[in-house]
Amino acid sequence: MRRAVLLAAAAVLLAGPTVLAFFAGGYFDGPRFAATITAWLLVLVAALMAPRPLPVSVAGRVALGGLALITAWTGASLAWAPLSEAATDNLVRMLMYLGAFIAAAALLRDRGVSAATEPALALGAVVVIGYGLAGRLLPGIVEQTESNMAFGRLDQPLTYWNAEGTVAAVGLVLCARLAGSVSRPPAVRAFAAAACAPLGQGLYLSYSRGAIAACAVGLLVLLAASPTRPQLRAIGIAAAAGVAAAIAGEAFSGVALLEGDLARRETQGAIVLAILAAIALAAAWAQARGSRGEHAGEAERLGFAARLPALAAAAAGLCLVGLVAVGLGEQGSADEVAERTGLSRFASADSRRYDYWRVGLDAFAENPLGGVGSGGFRVEWVRERPVDEAAREVHSLPLEMAAELGLAGLIGLGLLVGGVAVAGRRAQRGGSALAPGAVAALAVWGIHACIDWDWQMPAATLPAILLAAALVAASESPPTSGPPHNVPPESAAPGPAMRRPRSPR
Repeated sequence: MRRAVLLAAAAVLLAGPTVLAFFAGGYFDGPRFAATITAWLLVLVAALMAPRPLPVSVAGRVALGGLALITAWTGASLAWAPLSEAATDNLVRMLMYLGAFIAAAALLRDRGVSAATEPALALGAVVVIGYGLAGRLLPGIVEQTESNMAFGRLDQPLTYWNAEGTVAAVGLVLCARLAGSVSRPPAVRAFAAAACAPLGQGLYLSYSRGAIAACAVGLLVLLAASPTRPQLRAIGIAAAAGVAAAIAGEAFSGVALLEGDLARRETQGAIVLAILAAIALAAAWAQARGSRGEHAGEAERLGFAARLPALAAAAAGLCLVGLVAVGLGEQGSADEVAERTGLSRFASADSRRYDYWRVGLDAFAENPLGGVGSGGFRVEWVRERPVDEAAREVHSLPLEMAAELGLAGLIGLGLLVGGVAVAGRRAQRGGSALAPGAVAALAVWGIHACIDWDWQMPAATLPAILLAAALVAASESPPTSGPPHNVPPESAAPGPAMRRPRSPR
């Protein structure tokens, strides 16, 4: 009975981000409040029934302490925040994240639940992005409300295209991991490879440069975390399927830009749907065919594996620097982006990130200790903005912590990131099958959160919270039996010259 309750609670937890996605990503009051109550009910279940309801490692406690500090300081800032309603909304969201982290760290310790974490979150991304694409590929059947600010970019059901891109990018990296893991059933691996086609098309049609760049880095991080030939093959198949599907979507303006009357869009949508199905089937076939030819030797580390971590770290750094540099040069307006079509949308942007970041830094400089208060950036923006355009968020998680919560917010964020990083490294070294995919997906989310407001979109951030907590849980689990676990189990399989007889047990 106890195990059944814990499994049901874990299922609710893992389904949460997908459900919230269909309520504008959980951005507004009602869904956000309901999700927060649900998260803390799951914490109660874990406290009463889970063997270890709280992290026991130093890294896990540091990560939890960092998130708790951000939450507590958000609540404390109600005393000086200029907008109490905005600060209260942020506090409720932070309580949701804190509850989800605590519940996940307790409920995802079970080995079976841990194994289901990646497939569940990946499937959720496929459902979310699939629904968004359905409005373009089947416009006569699936009717969606087009956002006034999207200008044809894929934004449903979250209602924000960059967040949609984040969900697609995280989902694609998780699917690439599933396809490359030899411990997964062949059917799961083939389905994961096929799912990269719609995820790749959705990622492209969001026209989110940051999400696309972060996805590319995430795939490299994944290979560095699981440097095996099956994983390399799966990444190649995932990338090929995603690119092919993106090209198919871009080729038809009725799909890419929502141009034309309904009849034209229906015709083009049917064509692209057929092409997308063919690409997905081809990816599944390629993955299944490659899996049949695998043998133990293929699971050894790649010859250049030792160089991959440094390469992935350099790529992540260069990607972030590049995205920040692009953000500093953004001076466009919403009217200008409405005139751009297709690939031209990648050449320039519609936001004013430089101005957002400048105002955020100025706010931190004036209030370095406590910040201006949670939700206070929007007041600073109205006071300092160079143009008559509205803005609610700083469009950068670190800058938001600095501007609104001051040093306490930055310290809390540093503790959270540092604790999860140490836990991830320990889980990786301990041979956790979850670690490579979770680390890569968190890299995708982290890079994008540095240049956008994913933190305010629970449907885009909760998967990262759950994966972070899952890494903490995995780092506290005893190492799996078998070969040394400095790399994932399939990566550590010894070659013929390394085989040793096992001692009897």
